[in-house]
Amino acid sequence: MTTAPSSSPPPLRRLGRSGLQVSPLCFGGNVFGWTVDEATAFSLLDAWLDAGFNFIDTADVYSRWVPGHTGGESERILGKWLQRSGRRQQVVIATKVGKDMGDGKAGLRPAYIRQAVDASLQRLQTDYIDLYQSHDDDADVPLADTLGAYADLIAAGKVRAIGASNYSAVRFKEALLTSERLGLPRYESLQPLYNLCDRAVFERELAPLCVAQEIGVINFYALAAGFLTGKYRSEADASKSPRGPKTVSTYLNPRGLAVLQALDAVAQRLGAQPGQVALAWQMQRPAITAPIASASSLEQLQQLMAAARLQLSGEDLALLNAASAEPGARD
Repeated sequence: MTTAPSSSPPPLRRLGRSGLQVSPLCFGGNVFGWTVDEATAFSLLDAWLDAGFNFIDTADVYSRWVPGHTGGESERILGKWLQRSGRRQQVVIATKVGKDMGDGKAGLRPAYIRQAVDASLQRLQTDYIDLYQSHDDDADVPLADTLGAYADLIAAGKVRAIGASNYSAVRFKEALLTSERLGLPRYESLQPLYNLCDRAVFERELAPLCVAQEIGVINFYALAAGFLTGKYRSEADASKSPRGPKTVSTYLNPRGLAVLQALDAVAQRLGAQPGQVALAWQMQRPAITAPIASASSLEQLQQLMAAARLQLSGEDLALLNAASAEPGARD
């Protein structure tokens, strides 16, 4: 039995100090133009907004890893939907810059950021980006230069707020201090790797920093590449998807199996599915604003949306915390 989403939309959450209000779950747009074609993407996006969710994350580089793709495929599909639907004002669009787009297009140099944002705006068919994120730290460019370029984009009305992805605690703190010292816009969000199987790196240093500085956290790999759905429980399950072999080799171990066992127990009590419980656990963590998760069908999307309405008890949380405990994790 799957927990069906209620008719009432989920309460929105504040994203850092940006003024942006976002749904407690973010739709990962990496699948658009990859495992999700244009028509399916349109139906998924319509259903997402119809249910009261408003947050969508993509990047200029999606999906350059697919043979024959050059990057920008996800943004183009999202842009076509924005034009067709007329719902730009109802959605918070997050995209990213910095990953290698080929022909030397990479990094966080001010000149490249100015070039990349215009390209993203053109693909998205919009005048502004709600949240523009540094996809990776670029140690070769002074933080002041990168943040100064973002300040210009905000002043020009092309960007509303900025965020960072894949930053270490040391560099993220340095970026925040640079913004404060120079009076520049600060990163209002952080996009780290975080889920029940990957806890310690984020919880040890990044989570306390984000809570103290009121940073919105929108973590990726929320379902551990599908492992937390319970799809992969043995070596034989590696063949179930293209990313199966890597997922199995990374997470299929005694700790991973203990996490699945705990998810199964909580899911059975709630009449839900393991992946929904895994997302609900994250949404109830004090440092998390909105986990990022993807869906390639309306059925999967309904399951994601139901997760946003699950309430885990103290006993549920204790069981999941104990099963996923690792050195550096904080319950």
